[in-house]
Amino acid sequence: MDVIVIVTLVIVVALVFDFTNGFHDTANAMATSVATGALKPRTAVLISAVLNVVGAFLSTEVAKTVSQGIIREGEDGVSISPTMIFAGLVGAVLWNLATWYFGLPSSSTHALFGGLIGAAIIGAGLNSISWATVVSKVVLPALLSPVIAGVIALVATYLAYVLTKNATTHGAATGFRHGQTISASLVSLAHGTNDAQKTMGVITLTLIAADYQAAGTGPALWVVLACGLAIGLGTYTGGWRIMQTVGKKISDVQSPQGFAAETSSAATILISSHLGFALSTTHVTSGAVVGSGLGKKLADVHWSVVGRIVVAWVVTLPAAAVVGALATWLASTSTIGLVLVAVLALAGGLGFWALAKRKPISQRDMTDEPTERAEPQPTGTSN
Repeated sequence: MDVIVIVTLVIVVALVFDFTNGFHDTANAMATSVATGALKPRTAVLISAVLNVVGAFLSTEVAKTVSQGIIREGEDGVSISPTMIFAGLVGAVLWNLATWYFGLPSSSTHALFGGLIGAAIIGAGLNSISWATVVSKVVLPALLSPVIAGVIALVATYLAYVLTKNATTHGAATGFRHGQTISASLVSLAHGTNDAQKTMGVITLTLIAADYQAAGTGPALWVVLACGLAIGLGTYTGGWRIMQTVGKKISDVQSPQGFAAETSSAATILISSHLGFALSTTHVTSGAVVGSGLGKKLADVHWSVVGRIVVAWVVTLPAAAVVGALATWLASTSTIGLVLVAVLALAGGLGFWALAKRKPISQRDMTDEPTERAEPQPTGTSN
């Protein structure tokens, strides 16, 4: 099959992945704001979509990590082919759809990297991967970022309740809800600077592998624009299944906790994007929500839900790698194998969509009950 056809196919699938990344990760920015009533669901996803697009233009450091760091360059250039990249993307898209269906906030980042690593190992061997880069800029951030964000959110939540006398001061809850509009917007902006760039890096890597772009160069303007629009459009569709998990099932989030979780998430993601760390924004925000739950006295953290999320985190990269490896093995056999992978991927995607239609979750499920309850008054005070 002509190289241009395969490259075009890769670009299309990469943008589909970017779209799934958008609705998969909407919860990262807006779940707590919607859960506390700070923002209406549709307003929240519109703000998030716009700021994801804006964030895509702010930096390309993470894109360079993907296009220049993970896949090793040999004497003849990068050792991964467009066919392998296509197969890796198939693994990432299918894993994103599977975890979205089950409402699990797994990492789109690790799904992408897992798919690419599995494809590269089967197609080009173990030496095609820069394992030092994988460890320093993918694995270590994955381990540290949720802990860091969680600790910051815990401390911030504790201080928020102490400084406002457990949020019973007049207007405190309202003030925190208004603050959430800003903090949630910052998370959306940060998400665009980190997650949109990963697809930019994949497309750039494809163009370099096909000799359509010089090695060592960053993403072209049309790549930045296309990826920003794709992730923004995906974000606007909502991703209510995962938003319900993050906003309602991890902890009973109230406005001071939501503000603390979002602020700590935004700071962690923005700093990491500047340093070129391709971390998981899902790990960061989930860790921050857990921290905000622990920071409030007598708050409940639903550890069974947290346990399911952690299992999904651990399984994501190897699961996507296995799918990417199998897809590479089949796609590399012949043109028929490549077409068969595309058909199977389409069937798998439509299958998850059909299953989701049987058990729909909409924005109404985020607002079907009050989330901001009045705090108990101290003994001896009047209502």
